[in-house]
Amino acid sequence: MFSLRRVSRAFLYMGRQQTLGKFFEMPKGIKSTPQQANLNELWGGKGKKPKARHTSTEATSASIDTDNDLSMKEEDIDALREKPASIRLSPKPSPTHTDQLAATNIRPRKKRRIVESDDEEDNGASNSAQSLENKHAKNGKKSKIVQVPEDDIQEGLQACPETSDVEDGKEELDIDEEEEVEKGEDKAVAFKSAEWAVSRVDEVDIEGGWKDGEPVPYAALAKTFSLIEATTKRIEKTTLLTSLLLLVIRRSAPGDYRSLLQTVYLCINRLSPDYVGIELGIGESILVKAIGESTGRSLSVIKADLKKEGDLGLVAMNSKNSQKTIFKPKRLTVAYTFASLREIALSSGHSSQSKKVSIITKLLAACQGHEAKYVVRSLEGKLRIGNAERSVVVALAHAAVLHEKEKAGKKWSQEKLVARLEEGSNILKSVYSELPSYDLVIPALLEGLGSLRDKCKLLPGVPLKPMLAKPTKAIGEVLDRCEGKKFTCEYKYDGERAQVHKLEDGTVAVFSRNSEDMSKKYPDLIEQLPHCVKDTARTFVIDTEAVAFDVKEDKLMPFQELSKRKRKDVKIEDIQIRVCLFAFDLLYLNGEPLLQKPLSERRQILREHFQPVHGEFDYAKSSDGETSEAIQTFLEESVKDGCEGLMIKMLESEASHYEPSRRSLKKDYLAGVGDSLDLVVVGGYYGKGKRTNVYGAFLLACYDSDSEEYQTICKIGTGFSEEALQAHYTTLKPLELTKPRGDIKIGGAKPDVWFEPKVVWEVLTADLSMSPIYTAAQGLVEDRGISLRFPRFIRIRDDKGADDATGPEQIAEMYERQSLAQTKSGKKNRGGGDAEDDFW
Repeated sequence: MFSLRRVSRAFLYMGRQQTLGKFFEMPKGIKSTPQQANLNELWGGKGKKPKARHTSTEATSASIDTDNDLSMKEEDIDALREKPASIRLSPKPSPTHTDQLAATNIRPRKKRRIVESDDEEDNGASNSAQSLENKHAKNGKKSKIVQVPEDDIQEGLQACPETSDVEDGKEELDIDEEEEVEKGEDKAVAFKSAEWAVSRVDEVDIEGGWKDGEPVPYAALAKTFSLIEATTKRIEKTTLLTSLLLLVIRRSAPGDYRSLLQTVYLCINRLSPDYVGIELGIGESILVKAIGESTGRSLSVIKADLKKEGDLGLVAMNSKNSQKTIFKPKRLTVAYTFASLREIALSSGHSSQSKKVSIITKLLAACQGHEAKYVVRSLEGKLRIGNAERSVVVALAHAAVLHEKEKAGKKWSQEKLVARLEEGSNILKSVYSELPSYDLVIPALLEGLGSLRDKCKLLPGVPLKPMLAKPTKAIGEVLDRCEGKKFTCEYKYDGERAQVHKLEDGTVAVFSRNSEDMSKKYPDLIEQLPHCVKDTARTFVIDTEAVAFDVKEDKLMPFQELSKRKRKDVKIEDIQIRVCLFAFDLLYLNGEPLLQKPLSERRQILREHFQPVHGEFDYAKSSDGETSEAIQTFLEESVKDGCEGLMIKMLESEASHYEPSRRSLKKDYLAGVGDSLDLVVVGGYYGKGKRTNVYGAFLLACYDSDSEEYQTICKIGTGFSEEALQAHYTTLKPLELTKPRGDIKIGGAKPDVWFEPKVVWEVLTADLSMSPIYTAAQGLVEDRGISLRFPRFIRIRDDKGADDATGPEQIAEMYERQSLAQTKSGKKNRGGGDAEDDFW
């Protein structure tokens, strides 16, 4: 699906998650037959000349270790993922080298031009520039051009191939060839990491272990968390987690799924599915009080330690371990910890605070070793071990496959094990995206991966992860990419995503894009929906946009008006701003999921079972025009009607299927035109002149879900009215911190005050540049971070939490696309494949 937004003047595309080369014809000049490369050659050290590629599959097989050696070092496994799939070549190959390249179809990699930031005033800028200059001077060049790897195999992403300069006459690398290389590498990694996971079960186990059928000791979980926190390698993190989950499955009693379920929830620091809305996030003052009561230390001493350490979990652990006890406390279990955390989260009303302190005190009294550290972090809402949920899902799938292998009692070949691991991961990812509830998925998983798809399907009442879209370049590019395919253009409404469910008992529920239950926020929607549904639709799930509607003026209103509505305890008679639903997709009807049907069929079924009601319900306005003039006219019409732009969607083939949590296409950007990002406010600068007594500027950060940290990206001071600044001051003042949180990667930024990362803003930027000050996407493009140039505030994103902010991978991608556009101004990028960019 494409989407064209007025702010960025860019298109979005949404279709099946795959490289474009798979459903568009490859441009002429691109080889269609992939050639398998030798992995040892591909992983050669920097500066080595590439050897000729082998066309036989035996070359790859020879490079993958097929023995059953369990002593593979973590560095070896990490290397399998981290080495790029293309060979770094010198800018000017020697004649021999050129002949070798010609014989093997390997092309030199395009260099990236680094754009210096205008707002970098720190001394680090000159130092960084000097070191970069010296680096190139050693190579006989004094230039600010650096080579940047195109692929990140750890992320499972495939880089877009680049064409070199016209005068070089070089063609880009064959995309299919790179895909085959990555597949070979993935198989090697999967096999070795699986063996490694089995071999490290004893490492995550506690001393003496625990008997089969006994509750899982929390010490095993804390020990695994400590090992995960001690490494920066994702493969090792996933492997350690796989070892723990495999151990839990092994020792659980027959029919016991709760041990695994509670362990998984504690690994992702949640107590229930998102849509249930049970959340932790206990305030610092309550935790300090509980630590004091549990350890007998004064509040002033604990606060002094907190100021020194910056991590309340470390303070709790140190306080607990320095405490002398007469009797050893009873062993803390995962079940007891989970039940206690859930009781704390559900406590409300009179004297709830003292009740929470009492429960936390009992928990801490039973803690030993590292346990107090992670109990307190769980209560805070941040484990800070760099363990993303997608890694937990993969580890859970791998643990289930390895347990299946153990139960079979037979030795599996490398090929069979790798195939099962890959199949298991894909099945669980797909099922969890469609039915994001571990309460339902894990019991079915323990009965067997093979039957998981049949037992876990889309269910009304459980919101699936929405399919999203991203902007692409322009109308001309849309026509190029959709050439020969049926597509439609739809209005992109300036509202809030609303997934509407009707259950068997007639209950109607409304969910946000983050699976938050918004039924209490929109009682008017629930009341007016029966007018729009025909009797033939008994149960359904529809994807819609809730848009503010001015009844008197009979027109749509912007999102800012919608955000003024109360979020809780909304009474219909008090509602000032009415809402109209615009339906654009039907995902489930009368017991049948429709995700695998083409959009044209889903849209037809939607219109058969629902009916428009003016000002309450309507279909998203669409046009099937196929010329640039028709699309341009429809775009202008959408803007006049108060919309953000257009969504362009495929109508037929697998590309039109609804794939939850997936994005169709990576972002392309128009040269000189900015795009918006959702960023977290983490710091503030005191205002001067007219801005005295309020914050005059703010420090923003993106959020890295893998490392669970906020990375600073820019300082912003434009786009604010005096009223807005006063409103921001009122909102942010209560969030002030004496020192930055430990999960904020600061870099060289020096704001006057720090904030609790809670407020999300949509920000427009004209350009991106490398920066020695900020830390966003540091290491993804080069050692320096990426900053925004000329950032401008657009609006507050009340519908997003801090964890939903733009990620570093997306920012790095934006920078690379911008660099590509700058170096290829006016040139068409041939064979532009797009890699996956989604929840997984």
